[in-house]
Amino acid sequence: MSTQLKNPVSKADHSLGPDKAPVLLVEYGDFQCPHCRAAFPIVKRLQKALGDNLKFTFRNFPLSEVHPDALNAAKAAEAAGLQGKFWGMHDLIYENQENIDLESLRGYAQKLGLDLKLWKKAMEDSAIEERVEKDFEGGVRSGVNGTPTFFINGFRYDGDWAYGPLLKVLEKVVEMEGK
Repeated sequence: MSTQLKNPVSKADHSLGPDKAPVLLVEYGDFQCPHCRAAFPIVKRLQKALGDNLKFTFRNFPLSEVHPDALNAAKAAEAAGLQGKFWGMHDLIYENQENIDLESLRGYAQKLGLDLKLWKKAMEDSAIEERVEKDFEGGVRSGVNGTPTFFINGFRYDGDWAYGPLLKVLEKVVEMEGK
C-alpha cells in the first residue's frame, strides 16, 4: 500500500498549474541534492508536456546533515517567495547547484531584482526557517525519507521518475481522472 500525503496542498504551498488540474505532483526536494538536480529538468519537461493537466507543488526537505548548504538554499527560495520570486530562485539554485553558499545565494537574489535588504532580513527571520521546518515535518509524517520524493494525487510514487516512465504514469492518471 502506498503512503499518503499527510499535509494537503494549500494556497500556502508553492505551486504551478491550475488548481483543478487532474494531476497534482508534489515534490519534496533538497536544493543541494544531486538527485533533485537531476529531477529538475524532468519536472520542467513534464510541466510542458502535460500543460493544464498538471499542478506541480514543491516542498522543502533539506537534508542538512548531508548537504550543509541545503537549509540556506531553502531559506533563500522562501525569502525570494515573499517578493513573488520563489520559482525564479528555485530555478536559479538548481541551475547553479554547485554554487549555493550564502554569497552565491545573495547574487541570485540580486539577479532576480529582489530588494536585497528585505531578502536579507527575511533570511534571518525565524518565520522563514519555521516554514522550511513545517515542510520537512510534513514530509517526515508522509513517509519521506530521501529526496526527491514524489506524490501523485496524494499518494507516494515509488516508481522510476525518469521522464518517460513518469510521463506514462501521469498520462494514465489524467486519463483515469477524465472518466
